Amino acid sequence: MQFVQGLPQGVYVGQTHIQHPQALPSVQPELEGLNLALHVNDDPQRVQQHRMILLDEFAVHGVKKITWMTQTHSTICHSINEEITVNALVGDGLVTQTQGHALMMMTADCLPVVLGNADGTEVANLHAGWRGLAGGIIENTIAEMTSQPTWAWLGAAISQPCFEIGAEVKAAFCAKYAALENAFIDGEQAGKYYADLYAIAGYILQQQGVKVILGGDQCSYQQSEDYYSYRRHSKTGRMATFVFMQK
Repeated sequence: MQFVQGLPQGVYVGQTHIQHPQALPSVQPELEGLNLALHVNDDPQRVQQHRMILLDEFAVHGVKKITWMTQTHSTICHSINEEITVNALVGDGLVTQTQGHALMMMTADCLPVVLGNADGTEVANLHAGWRGLAGGIIENTIAEMTSQPTWAWLGAAISQPCFEIGAEVKAAFCAKYAALENAFIDGEQAGKYYADLYAIAGYILQQQGVKVILGGDQCSYQQSEDYYSYRRHSKTGRMATFVFMQK
């Protein structure tokens, strides 16, 4: 497993790929590989075994707890530390100040954003599709944190040439941040545009005082060997982006 370089000591960030040596076979070709989502009609036992594979890999770094969410393209963010949640948390952002606690976020074209402070004592993980970005999931997650995040890492998402949207999506962003006009280029049809999720998130992060922004150079749609993509095939699995502080 590869981890992001250049982060505070003891902070581990990364994203799973389709290919994994321990991924279990599937009777559904579109779910082949390390699918980590329970909501895509995969065999629940297969998914849970995949999640346990990750927990075992994280355990060598002191991880004892792993938190997943029921994601809804919302702007809801939760802080979670020592408490054990019986029911799955509903929302699209997680914050922790607890070492050895991995925060997970699933995507298949939407943008995963990981945040952290300079001291390596607080991290956050959020799921940012266009609805979440426009609604304020980045702003809400930063507001939930107890310290100012100084860095962000942007995981694999659909890139601008592959992400066509309607005029209403562009209007939702530009009404909030006029400068985001530059994050859209004209589509081939009238009223259609290509949106740059990386540029949108980067601008919002900078407005929120995040100085260092890493990642943002992958395409889940084009890199079919590496990543699941909902736009490439609506019946597909999910990758997971993770962050934890070593214990």
